[in-house]
Amino acid sequence: ETQGTIVPEGFVLVEGTTITGTESWTPSSYVFVSGRSLTIPNLLVSDHEVTRGEYKAVMGSDPSTDSAYDKDGNELTGDAVLNNPVNYISWYDALVYCNKLSKKENLTPCYTINGSTDPDKWGTVPTSRDNTWDAATCNFEANGYRLPTEAEWEWLARGGEEYTYAGSDSVDDVAWYTSNTNDTGTREVKTKAPNGYGLYDMSGNVYEWCWDWYGSISDSTAADGATSGIRRVLRGGSWYNNANNASVSNRNNNNPYNRNNNLGFRVVRPSSIIILWQVKFTVIHNNSF
Repeated sequence: ETQGTIVPEGFVLVEGTTITGTESWTPSSYVFVSGRSLTIPNLLVSDHEVTRGEYKAVMGSDPSTDSAYDKDGNELTGDAVLNNPVNYISWYDALVYCNKLSKKENLTPCYTINGSTDPDKWGTVPTSRDNTWDAATCNFEANGYRLPTEAEWEWLARGGEEYTYAGSDSVDDVAWYTSNTNDTGTREVKTKAPNGYGLYDMSGNVYEWCWDWYGSISDSTAADGATSGIRRVLRGGSWYNNANNASVSNRNNNNPYNRNNNLGFRVVRPSSIIILWQVKFTVIHNNSF
């Protein structure tokens, strides 16, 4: 069985790791801090930010408010915009999408709000602070789609490399940001170079929501972030932000109910594929004696 038959189109398999808290990071990290040990699981990761077309297919409509352009700066109209990242997405919106997509593909939804994993029972997505939605829980054992944790996001963005941006020390190689978009709008996904894991637009294009509450991180912070907070983590910068925001170490945040034309997301799923391959290899190896 080859990797191509297991990994869905548009996804890459990224092997997990254990962060011990003794590593040094280039550029330095505000997340992988001294003494903080955590496990990054094997993940199936969307190699692109969720597109307007993907969002529309699951949710029925495309809420995006910004202009869409191709890589050469030509403005797109009609269905041509569907390959650009969806935007004007709140953290709450992202949870609805993840569970709806999981249900559509007969996977176990990750998120529970008010005792239910069915987004149709959650009611209208709030546009202001909502304690019930803020109390959402994530079942990290479920096989459905979810947002990455902030630690997962940074591990994925770094791509096994030591670059300032996701895949390069040259921001223009890998990111759509204020200087090469002139603040005009998003660009088609996957039109800049990928990072070492084959992931595109981890720097720039649209900011990406992460699961975690935003707060200072210490050696005792759980792998899935702080237990409470007011704002949720955003990472990666956008077409409307400067190069500094696009670095793999830069942290940002926003209220979970806020929507903006530079806010989007990407999805991940846990994967046992690599573990299965290792087991299979061991069995074959042992049988050869």
